[in-house]
Amino acid sequence: MPLEYQILAAVLLDLICGDPRWLPHPVKFIGRFALFCEPACRKAVPNPRLAGVITVVFVLSATACIAWGIVFVAGFLHPWLGDVISILLIYTTLAAKDLSRHSMEVYESLKEGDLPEARRRVGKITGRDTDILDEKGVVRATVESVAENTADGVTAPLLFAFIGGPVGALLYKAVNTLDSTFGYKNERYREFGWAAARLDDLVNYLPARLTAILVPVAAILAGLNARNSINILFRDARNHPSPNSGYLEAAMAGALDVQLGGLNYYFGQPSERPTMGDPLRPLEKRDIVRVNTLMFVTYALLLAGCLAFLIWRS
Repeated sequence: MPLEYQILAAVLLDLICGDPRWLPHPVKFIGRFALFCEPACRKAVPNPRLAGVITVVFVLSATACIAWGIVFVAGFLHPWLGDVISILLIYTTLAAKDLSRHSMEVYESLKEGDLPEARRRVGKITGRDTDILDEKGVVRATVESVAENTADGVTAPLLFAFIGGPVGALLYKAVNTLDSTFGYKNERYREFGWAAARLDDLVNYLPARLTAILVPVAAILAGLNARNSINILFRDARNHPSPNSGYLEAAMAGALDVQLGGLNYYFGQPSERPTMGDPLRPLEKRDIVRVNTLMFVTYALLLAGCLAFLIWRS
């Protein structure tokens, strides 16, 4: 089966099924394997930064070899089995349905007037303190989470699947997982997690910017403010602590005519960051629906573009 058909099947599977909790997820195994490797690498290499580099190389090499081996053996047993395994591996790297479902659960709670439940639900998709948020704060946290994760969980794994098939998609998720596991700026991981954090920034550089460029086009199709999306993208994309996440947040803030960023609390400590976008109108519950629409339309545009490129090339 051609790669484009495998990817299309994986996308449809994700949109229909999401991420069933009973299904063993490769990302969980990658995370556990990374933590398993950490003590041995620290013991073997006294320099924590170098030990982190070796851990990253080892985990990524193991991920690539295992993914390739599974697909190869399955294809050797039967070509159809190889196709099925490839589809399933790509499917596990995509998270559009889960991202939408979790954020829309927040919207449903707000619509029912249940702010405590909305706080609890938004706490599943953001790392900030949520128990002190008012309704506007819950909406902002949800919109920012969808905007940030549009690249990490949706468009970037799709791009890497087109570039490298199931192995490429899983390698991307492994980089994400290593950053989530080691990329903390605390005493334990400031040096050891340096390689994981920098590599995550590097592999997300192109996907974040390519996705952000598609947001104004998606805004036109969704009936939102495409011109403002472009303006805010170029003006405010660098107002984010992450070198990549600000591009999606800025483009979506502009499309929605709202302002994102500002004061957050993490473990009781305040964290102020620059804002993105202009407060042309206040944030409201419906912005959660709108940002999900933007995410799905952007996803469809990228999918269509990649499929068209593969068909043209072949």
